[in-house]
Amino acid sequence: MLKTYKLFIGGKFPRSESGRVYEVTDSEGNWLANAPQSSRKDARDAVAAARKAFGGWSGATAYNRGQILYRVAEMLEGRREQFAAEVAAAEGLSAPAAAAQVDAAVDRWVWYAGWSDKIAQVAGGANPVAGPFFNLSTPEPTGVVAVLAPQESSFLGLASVLAPVIVTGNTAVLVPSERAPLPALSLSEVLATSDLPGGVVNVLSGRTREVGATLAAHQDVNALDLAGTSGYPELAKELETAAAENLKRVLRPDEDGGEDGGEGAGWSADPGTHRLLAFLETKTVWHPIGV
Repeated sequence: MLKTYKLFIGGKFPRSESGRVYEVTDSEGNWLANAPQSSRKDARDAVAAARKAFGGWSGATAYNRGQILYRVAEMLEGRREQFAAEVAAAEGLSAPAAAAQVDAAVDRWVWYAGWSDKIAQVAGGANPVAGPFFNLSTPEPTGVVAVLAPQESSFLGLASVLAPVIVTGNTAVLVPSERAPLPALSLSEVLATSDLPGGVVNVLSGRTREVGATLAAHQDVNALDLAGTSGYPELAKELETAAAENLKRVLRPDEDGGEDGGEGAGWSADPGTHRLLAFLETKTVWHPIGV
């Protein structure tokens, strides 16, 4: 009997409000499972959950956020065989190649976790000013980020776009690969049993265009990652235009160093820090010297 997955919103697993599901198949067209097809109401609920979780998550210490992400990485490694099987089916890879992708994804998650208490040193600093003042700049999270995960790299690409968003204190509404959502839906099960607070990550499987359009136009979404529109320039332009309504930060797909026209050698390339910095705001504080 094939499994029917559920959405992940606010730390819980609700069915799609629409009641719709769609068939997920492997690279050869064989039916694997049923995935929920998210509606606009589901997207609004996910944004509300992410906003509710933002205060507590952004207010946690960077060290605490890093430790929670390390724990998630440990749990991912504990389910390595399951994820390898899902990646192999989704991407048509051999068992060794799929296992290598999963190992790389876990390593990527650990790599980003390690940046949690270090990124402020890179993005912040003391600024020289002409006057008896201290002038200090510090990075702060942007808020709720809608993340359209890569379509072709169902697990390594997923980890590469999700981890940097949440490790810096943002909360996320994640839209996984439309064709291969199972690794993301299984990741939801890991997150639900980890120490990650409910609502920090919300997962909405379904049609990327449909869910993405709702999130791009939502007035309580602060930023948008368009990695999942790589190779679909018309969709990317459409979502970017909608995002301009409330001046969302937008990370374009041609900036991600991904496999479809980016500058990197696919998602396995050294990610650098640009995704960590993409969804941070800079707060500058002035303070009189000697007071």
